[in-house]
Amino acid sequence: MIRPIMKDPLFLAGKSRDAVMTDLPIAMDLKDTLHANRDICAGMAANMIGFRVRIICITAGPSEILMLNPVIISRKKPYETEEGCLSLSGMRKTIRYETITVRYQDTGFRQKTGTYSGFAAQVIQHEIDHCSGILI
Repeated sequence: MIRPIMKDPLFLAGKSRDAVMTDLPIAMDLKDTLHANRDICAGMAANMIGFRVRIICITAGPSEILMLNPVIISRKKPYETEEGCLSLSGMRKTIRYETITVRYQDTGFRQKTGTYSGFAAQVIQHEIDHCSGILI
C-alpha cells in the first residue's frame, strides 16, 4: 500500500523501536511507497510513512532493498555534503562517510552485513538517522 509522506517534525524526531515479525506489512508499505516516489526519492525510513519502527528501504538499480533494524558498524572517510528530504523542505549540510558497513536483518529476519559506498552509503546513513530521530 502506498502511504502518505509524514511531514510533522515532532513525529519524525522521535526514536524508532526495533522491528519485529508483525511489522512486515509496514516494510511492504514502505517499499511500495518508495517505489511510487522513485523519481524524487532514493530511500525512506518507516517513520516517513507514519511508523516509528527501525525499517529502511533504499533504491538499488531497478529494485528496492529493505533493511530491518539496521546499525552502522563501521564508517570510513568522512565528508561534508548537502541533503534534502522528502519529509522536510530545503537542503541542509551534514557529515557523511564514503564507506559504511551495516548490520541488518532481511524480511526473513536473517542477519546480514553489507558494505556500501558512494551514494548508496549516503542514503543509508540518512535513513538510519531517521530511525534515530535525527533530522538534517
